[in-house]
Amino acid sequence: MKQKTIIALLAGLMAGTTLGCSLCSLTSEVAEKPTLIPTRTSSPASAPTPLTIVVTPTPLPEEIVVEADAEEQLIINLYARVSPSVVNINVIGAIEEFSHPEVPGFPESPFPEEFFQRGLGSGFVIDTDGHIVTNNHVVEGARRIQVRFSDDTEAEAEVVGTDPHTDLAIIKVDVPEALLHPVELGESDTLRVGQRAIAIGNPFGFERTVTTGIISAVGRVLQQGSGFSLPNLIQTDAAINPGNSGGPLLDSRGKVIGVNTIIFTSSGFSSGVGLAVPVNTVKRVVPELIESGHFAHPWLGIRGYSINAELAEALDLPTARGVLIAEVITNGPSAQAGLRGGQREVQVEGFIEPVIAGGDIIMAINDTEIRSMDDLITYLESTMVGQELELTIIRDGDEKRLTVELDERPNF
Repeated sequence: MKQKTIIALLAGLMAGTTLGCSLCSLTSEVAEKPTLIPTRTSSPASAPTPLTIVVTPTPLPEEIVVEADAEEQLIINLYARVSPSVVNINVIGAIEEFSHPEVPGFPESPFPEEFFQRGLGSGFVIDTDGHIVTNNHVVEGARRIQVRFSDDTEAEAEVVGTDPHTDLAIIKVDVPEALLHPVELGESDTLRVGQRAIAIGNPFGFERTVTTGIISAVGRVLQQGSGFSLPNLIQTDAAINPGNSGGPLLDSRGKVIGVNTIIFTSSGFSSGVGLAVPVNTVKRVVPELIESGHFAHPWLGIRGYSINAELAEALDLPTARGVLIAEVITNGPSAQAGLRGGQREVQVEGFIEPVIAGGDIIMAINDTEIRSMDDLITYLESTMVGQELELTIIRDGDEKRLTVELDERPNF
């Protein structure tokens, strides 16, 4: 749908590095560099056509027995159990307004009402009330949402709540309970690299496609176009393509461990690097979305840099780890706590723009070591608005402790 460029501005918090991304379509600014795309797919413009998460699944079909080895049998039975929980999401949204005042006589008005664009994504049922989890970018800007179940039943859905900061959304359908087969939610904090990962979704509109792979990494942090970051992402080599957005990533027992959301690619198709929002984030965010339609994220209110050996040497810092604060946002939590940002610009090799030097260095939060911005972002993921944190900092060569009360992240 819309194209956006992901540039890091603010860590959770706000971050100091940049990363290119194109939302919902693939346009690489530098031909040879990989592009980041959420895995919703869209089609050309056309006219429109005439609180609690349930973690115990509904009764499931009996296991299928065929002549297969143990691994094949596992996937066959898992697919039979879980695929009825996965839905195809068809989104109809208005095309953005545009005008051509430079063309004589061309109307300076938006597209007529009959012009729309369509997008396809995935989702999965989480309870017998009709709630379905998907990605925020799948339903963002939707005028109409249609959900198709495994038996080809179609239903209109309404958006219950969205959270752009985790790229999660909840939609709801009103259908007979017999159609609703809630998934079972697993555990993402205990995942290990090398575990099996199975994705079910609708790549390019091919409904309920299953692909397999492994967990390639955990704890990835991705900066978004808003300037805030997605922490604790699961990386997998299971094939994920446009249309997989919002579909479940499963473990070998068929439990959901993540929500597929983004791929790194230079071609527009799977290149073996897909990212999923961890299920523990789903467990934390979704009940609030169902209850109020909104999730309050905590905010520290700084922009900073991860310190490494090169930066420490260039700026003559007393440590080669931690977070160097470049800017403290006016009236933000850190400003109220007395943290200080940088005062001078220094051109450092390897940095496109000058580094803002001279600010406080964050070394720990509540005695937990902070070695980088990713560590800081990940730590904040487990906190709440109103919570007090004790920061260990270095200022002018001396170690100090300051207490910060977290506020709600603003919408910039």
